[in-house]
Amino acid sequence: MVTENKPTDRLVIGSQYFLYFGVLGMYLPFFNLYCYQLGFSGLNIGILSAARSVAMVVFPLIWGVLADRMGARRSIYILCSFCSALIWMQYLFTVEFGPMLAITLLYGMFYAPIISFLEAFTMDILGKEKKSYGHLRVWGSISFIAVVLVLGKVIDLYSVEIIVVLILAGSLMFALISTQIPAMRPLKRKRLSGGAKNLLNGRVLVFLFCAFLMLVSHGAYYGFFSIHLENQGYGSTFIGLTWALASAAEILVMIRSNQIFRRFSLESVLIFSFLVAALRWIVLFAAQSAAVILVSQVLHAITYGTFHIASILYIDRLTPDKAKTLGQAVNNAVSYGLGLMVGFFFNGYLYELSGSHTLFMISSLIALAGGVFFGAFYLVDRRRVVK
Repeated sequence: MVTENKPTDRLVIGSQYFLYFGVLGMYLPFFNLYCYQLGFSGLNIGILSAARSVAMVVFPLIWGVLADRMGARRSIYILCSFCSALIWMQYLFTVEFGPMLAITLLYGMFYAPIISFLEAFTMDILGKEKKSYGHLRVWGSISFIAVVLVLGKVIDLYSVEIIVVLILAGSLMFALISTQIPAMRPLKRKRLSGGAKNLLNGRVLVFLFCAFLMLVSHGAYYGFFSIHLENQGYGSTFIGLTWALASAAEILVMIRSNQIFRRFSLESVLIFSFLVAALRWIVLFAAQSAAVILVSQVLHAITYGTFHIASILYIDRLTPDKAKTLGQAVNNAVSYGLGLMVGFFFNGYLYELSGSHTLFMISSLIALAGGVFFGAFYLVDRRRVVK
């Protein structure tokens, strides 16, 4: 893709990150808590979370193929932004598990490709300055922090039900601004299939498998961390603070991303992120005090911040221009889609058997396995290249 950069392009992209992650700041900490207070079981909550992730597996790939083949990334992005907002509105009219499951699946169909398309737009707009990706992505972290801090206090004063209306408002604002995304002029290409075949090479497949394990390990965090804290007696204000602290730590990485990735290889950053994730989950398994829980949240700078940026850059490096959208879509589908789906299902089932503490112990082992496998492959691959 080629874009004629304008001074406002980065402003539009930054605002999209700001709204996307602002909405996520309402959803991640509090939607499962909302379902929990409706009386849903841990398995019900796991199924709802996994249903959203099922859509994240399938539909980014479908939309990504259509976008690359038809040169219609911008049109599909706008369509999905408006449709997902309107479908979310249906949560206002039901609190029953069956209808909510149906809404979640339909919503995910259109919500799923948004972030991978946004990442692809960002890579196009940055051009040769891709390692400064964090400077745009940081607006999402700033928004996330502001939302979880304020919303936690609001929920303590009123009710967690307010998040449904607020997410709808944020989604509609996101959709309106999506119409300002700059138009991309597609490069001339022969066929999509040639580019798509590059996603089947060994480096990509190994990375995707390990990224899958990393996000499986995050299933306990994204699905049950807020419930874990509430069961320990913490209120919504503290819960919001923990999520905000994690995002604040991530901001430092976003701001310094250029320097980090100039000094360290993408592979080294990824391996380090896996190992820190293993440490973070074992700390949450053992943590009893508020202070330890808060300190552990600082590790989000590595387990999400550096891992996410390195993943975007790594996939962008390994995929040709004619499959950039599909490359980001596959990465998003396998990790945040399939990985979280399995993580939510697994942790939802395990929560019913043993409670939330055990979830984090097992998650630590899963993250460690991903890091060891990726590190071993990297060492073998580097020796092969040297020979």
